[in-house]
Amino acid sequence: MKNQGYWLVLVAACLWGTNGTAQALAPEGAQPIIIGTLRIILGGLTLLAFAAWRKTLRDGKRWAFLPTLVAAFSIAAYQVFFFAGVARTGVAVGTIVGIGSTPILAGPIGYLVRRERPTARWAIATALGVIGCTLLITAGEKIHVDPLGIFLAICAGGSYAVFTTMSKGLIEEHAPEAVMAVTFSVGALLLTPLLLTANLSWLAEPSGRLVILHLGVITAAVGYTLYARGLRLIPVSTTATLTLGEPLTAGLLGVFFLHEPITEPALLGILLIFSGLAVLSTEKAKPSHQVA
Repeated sequence: MKNQGYWLVLVAACLWGTNGTAQALAPEGAQPIIIGTLRIILGGLTLLAFAAWRKTLRDGKRWAFLPTLVAAFSIAAYQVFFFAGVARTGVAVGTIVGIGSTPILAGPIGYLVRRERPTARWAIATALGVIGCTLLITAGEKIHVDPLGIFLAICAGGSYAVFTTMSKGLIEEHAPEAVMAVTFSVGALLLTPLLLTANLSWLAEPSGRLVILHLGVITAAVGYTLYARGLRLIPVSTTATLTLGEPLTAGLLGVFFLHEPITEPALLGILLIFSGLAVLSTEKAKPSHQVA
């Protein structure tokens, strides 16, 4: 049963990997941070509707206020830090540091907060995934290193690691879709002010509405429901490393659907990420609450 958690998270990561392709199809004038904000808002509303339909929002259990607030703030902060970091240091470096730092930080955070000891397979898979992600994203790119941009991207990775850790505790007490619905909705409220001065005229175009529907319903609502159900079954550090399936999927979609050229370093990067995920997903699952 617990091995199912690996595959649930991997499928979720594959859905998230379509984000870049979807954004590339958005109309001109659509800003990434506004797309991300709309994604969270629509995703939160969809998750709320699903949780209400499943009647899991009112389970009779008391919601822990602080973990819920921290999880919501973290998922909102991730959007701001990630796009701010990418704006300063470029897509390649910003994505590498943002995505790559998440599993690295999730390991110690999961241990400190939940006493989940990372396994040797996690360390191997994380190393393979981070190196592969670096090769995949930097292949053929001009690298620009900005210290503040790097710091912001690390903050993005840390924010997502905190979100995963806080969500894990909440999911142990409440239904996965209810946890995602509440945290996403509160996070959406925190980001809504960004829309007050944003140019949303591109939403009048059919392609703009389709992009947001895909991002909000498929990659956010469906993706995070699967992610939460997988997170319930496996440790925080393992979950974070499995999300490296996102850049793997994005890279493959770029080659086969956007017809982006693939270089030898990029191909090696894809193979390394795949190898790391294979190492981790074939690990014999242990109870996620095991104390070191």
